[in-house]
Amino acid sequence: MKDKLNARQKKFSEYYVQSGNIVQSAIKAGYIDNKEKYTLKEHYGYGYIKYRLYRENGDEIPPNSIEQTKWIDGKGVTFDESVMLAVPCIFGDSEQYKGRGGNIFDGKTDDFDALDEAWSQWMDALRAARSKSYIPECLLPRNPDTGMIIKPNAFDNRYISTNNDMSETGCNKITLDQPNIPHESYLQTYITALDLCLQGIISPSTLGIDVKKMDNAEAQREKEKTTLYTRGNLVQLVEEFMPELVKAAVCGYQIWHKMDIIPPTVAINFGEYANPSFEAVVETVTKAKQGGIMSTESCVEELYGDSKDSEWKEQEVARLKAEQGVQNMDSSSMADDLEI
Repeated sequence: MKDKLNARQKKFSEYYVQSGNIVQSAIKAGYIDNKEKYTLKEHYGYGYIKYRLYRENGDEIPPNSIEQTKWIDGKGVTFDESVMLAVPCIFGDSEQYKGRGGNIFDGKTDDFDALDEAWSQWMDALRAARSKSYIPECLLPRNPDTGMIIKPNAFDNRYISTNNDMSETGCNKITLDQPNIPHESYLQTYITALDLCLQGIISPSTLGIDVKKMDNAEAQREKEKTTLYTRGNLVQLVEEFMPELVKAAVCGYQIWHKMDIIPPTVAINFGEYANPSFEAVVETVTKAKQGGIMSTESCVEELYGDSKDSEWKEQEVARLKAEQGVQNMDSSSMADDLEI
């Protein structure tokens, strides 16, 4: 039974799935011509790009009917049916809209509002707590030509005039008043709000924010685990998506210049992050290998991680086994050898 095509809507694009595979992507763009709204859909499928133009009421019209789309010649182009020049990509899953990607900061709106409020209160306290100078009238700056008191700037309000002390033991002097700001309280509130914003996503230490200055080196590494978990998920997504995007870009270049379509081989490598030094890893893996508690595959994975792609690591395992005299035998050949 042939599956029906299901369209999963997105804000500016949609993609069509058949038997669990994406068979077509459509990118939407809005235009205004003569005060009327139009929507252009570019349908990217295997071996074709088709253009369809719609009025605001949904009626389809020729794709080159308005000024902005006069460049369209006909309804589209065709090329090798093994190539699709659109690569859909979804990072995460939206909790609100089925089939859409989700922001890693979804559900953090209230936390960021609290962070903004904490920072605003702190800055407002700093502005309100500017130092004030109380100057007796006899000490106020005067105009050397007229002898009149120079009025203070209304913008900065640097000083406040007071009456002269005319008492017998009076002493006219300038007094500077600086309000006390509870910086520690504001700082703790700010750190708490920031922790809530980044909780489960990234460690403040990754951003260079030292929230606890008394932590030792081991505690610092522990705080990086959240970042490593998030990074691992993103690396896994990019490793699947980026090669397909590069292939589509290269194939598009070849189609544009009427060249033979030869999809390139793409490998994406990511450097290690917040891990022990390579020498320390080699020492640990060597001991585990000699102790017989790690396989060759595990050793290679532990040594190189995301810095090498899966194909390279498989080849490295094969090379190591060949050097060690280890051969892979399938079950059929083993059964033949056991026959008497």
